[in-house]
Amino acid sequence: MAESRTGRRGSYAKGVAKREEILERALEVIAREGYRGASVKELADAVGLSQAGLLHYFDSKEELFTAIMRKRDEVDLAHFAPTIIETPSVAELREGYVGVIRHNSDVPGLVQLYSQMAVDAADPQHPAHEFFLERGANLRGMFASALAAHSASGEISDRADPETLARIFQAVADGLQLQWMLEPDVDMAGIVADLFDLLTQPRSDRTPE
Repeated sequence: MAESRTGRRGSYAKGVAKREEILERALEVIAREGYRGASVKELADAVGLSQAGLLHYFDSKEELFTAIMRKRDEVDLAHFAPTIIETPSVAELREGYVGVIRHNSDVPGLVQLYSQMAVDAADPQHPAHEFFLERGANLRGMFASALAAHSASGEISDRADPETLARIFQAVADGLQLQWMLEPDVDMAGIVADLFDLLTQPRSDRTPE
């Protein structure tokens, strides 16, 4: 019995490791080839599996791409979250958020995947529907908390509450990605930086000295 349980644990661990390998390689392939250029066959080839073998680890193609989005967020949050959330200054908050936008311009395939899936996930039956709802709420919540601290200190305008500002930043970032895919010359990072600058002004209840 003990050996059987050990065998099952070993098989499970190998399955988890293979799934992680698939997701990591998929991020590389999609970033390089683009969303439409990264077929299930190409992703399978990248990890030495057949298409059926690849989908053994996921319930469907849609589940696969949803998992890829989760992995992308995991990687990005590990790199950028400390500068966005645990930050002592508006300047660092600004640079962290703008840094995410700047990074996105270096991975157009992943931007294409995100934008396409965000539209498809509006359907409550889509496998990514709950993922996008939770993702948006979590990211807005973290960003709103950071904005609230700086608004309370007077470093950021209090003309809108932090939750509204967080949703505005999300809408601007998502909308700019669509514009950028149509017009590659659009400076997404520069525009978001300008939005930060518009908000970095004295509180409305203060009078000039």
